Amino acid sequence: MSPFGRPSAEEHAALMAQIGPLPLRGRAWPRWIAAIAWVIMAMIAVRLVIVLQLAPAESLPMPVIASIVVCFGALLWMSVHMWTSVTEISGWGIRQSWITRREVPWADIQSTKFIPLFASKKLVCFVQKGRPVVFQAGTPELQAAFARISLVYRKRT
Repeated sequence: MSPFGRPSAEEHAALMAQIGPLPLRGRAWPRWIAAIAWVIMAMIAVRLVIVLQLAPAESLPMPVIASIVVCFGALLWMSVHMWTSVTEISGWGIRQSWITRREVPWADIQSTKFIPLFASKKLVCFVQKGRPVVFQAGTPELQAAFARISLVYRKRT
C-alpha cells in the first residue's frame, strides 16, 4: 500500500459512484460570499468618489492615483471571478475556473485535505510534482463530494 492516498481502482470507482452522475458542477464560491464581495466593492467605490470630490486631483500625485486605480481594478477582477467561477468534478479529475484555470487529473493526486472553513469549503489536492492545488466548493453537493474525495484520497500512514 502506498503511503499516499492513492486508492485502488475499485475504491476510485466506488467514489465516482458515490459522488453521483458526473460531471458534478457548481459554484466555486457561495453566492452570499460573492455578494458580500460586491457590496464591499460598492462601498470602496463610493468612498473613492467621496475622497476624490473632497481632494482636488491636483493635490494627489499621479502615482498615488494610478496605484489606487490598479488596486481597485484588481479587486474588481477578483470579485467578478468569485461570482462566475465554477468547480467541476468529472471522470478526468477536478477543474475550477478562476483567474487562472485550476485543474488536476485523478492520476496526479497523491493525497487530499478537506478544509471546512466558515465562508468556503476547500479541497487541497497534493500532487506528484509542484504545489498543491486548492479548489473551492460553493454548493452543498460539491462540499459533500469534497468530503468523500478527502476520505478516499487521505494520506495513509
